Order: sequence, then C-alpha cells, then structure tokens
Amino acid sequence: MLAQEAARIIVDQGLRDYRAAKIKAAERLGLNSRGSLPRNSEIERAVSEHLQLFGRESHVDFLHTMRNIALSAMELLAVFTPRLVGPVLSGTADENSSVNLHVFADSAEHVAMQLTDSGYSYWPYERRLKTRPGRGATPCTFAGFGFDHQTARVEATVFPVDGIRQAPISPIDGRPMKRADEKTVRGLVEGTRGLERGVAHRK
Repeated sequence: MLAQEAARIIVDQGLRDYRAAKIKAAERLGLNSRGSLPRNSEIERAVSEHLQLFGRESHVDFLHTMRNIALSAMELLAVFTPRLVGPVLSGTADENSSVNLHVFADSAEHVAMQLTDSGYSYWPYERRLKTRPGRGATPCTFAGFGFDHQTARVEATVFPVDGIRQAPISPIDGRPMKRADEKTVRGLVEGTRGLERGVAHRK
C-alpha cells in the first residue's frame, strides 16, 4: 500500500526522489517513516503498474513519442556514442520525465560545442553517481547539459570515453544502470508501435 501511494505521488507530482516519495507516502497513510520502507525497486514496479492501470492507451502513445524523441536526440549527439537510460528506457516515464542520455567524450565542452553548433540553447548541470557498488563507494560528479528537443526535455550526462564500458550504479536496485544504444531503442519504438496497433484494433 505504501509503495502504491509513493508511486501515485511520483506520477502525479513529478517527484523524482524515491526516498522523499516514500516518506511523504508514509506520512499520508499515518505510518512511521522511520520503520521499514519499500525498496526502490518495489517503488519502480509500483510506478509501472500505476501507469499501466491509469494511463493505458495514452501511456503507450506517450512512451512511443518519448522514445522517438530519444532517437532523434541520439542522432543529434551520435558522435558521442549516446546511450538511453532511465524512465524512457524502462517504460516508467510520465509527463514530468526527461529523456536521459549518457554520452561519452574527451571533454564535456565538446558536447556543449556540438549543441551550440546545432543551434540549441542548453543549461549545464552536475550529477553525482556511484561508479562502483557498495555503501562505501564514493559518488563521482559528472557534468551534463539539458536542452529542449521537440516536445521533451533532454538531459545528456557526459562520461569519459572509456566510461562506456562500465555503467554507473543505479539508485533503484544497486546494479549497473541499464543502457540502450540506438539500435535497441529503435527496437523498442517498433515494440510500442505494435502495441499502438493492437490498441487501435481492439477499438
């Protein structure tokens, strides 16, 4: 029940901090937030179930659109071997989600120059991510650039060129983040297109 309420808060309010969502959900349900809380993986599963239950056809359409935008952004940054990560890849994206990319370059400035040369305005950000599992692992800080592309916000986090070999640790399940190259994303787009056709046929 707590996981379901946290999922509703995440989707309805666009809250991206799973721990904050769990604490807020516990408060709403009159539970002690200091007790045992659901794991992040349970929250992500509840988010997926919430979107499927309440979004249905509209969520399929939305996911198809976001993955197409991701493909377009990956083509824009193709020289940096982009990989799609996060909610758009996992299928838990909602109206508040960004397209999250990992890109690989000798210097973050090269990515900024590519965006400028392509006519995009961007805003810089920093993201702290663990590169090794375990509670004792110290997070590393990576530069990134956000920009508006078509109808979505894209966030491209920059890793060293050899960073493509080892994905950072996911805060969801403590494992290396799932990454998808352009070919894989195209396959996902075809998959959601098939779902759209199935929905249209049922109608």
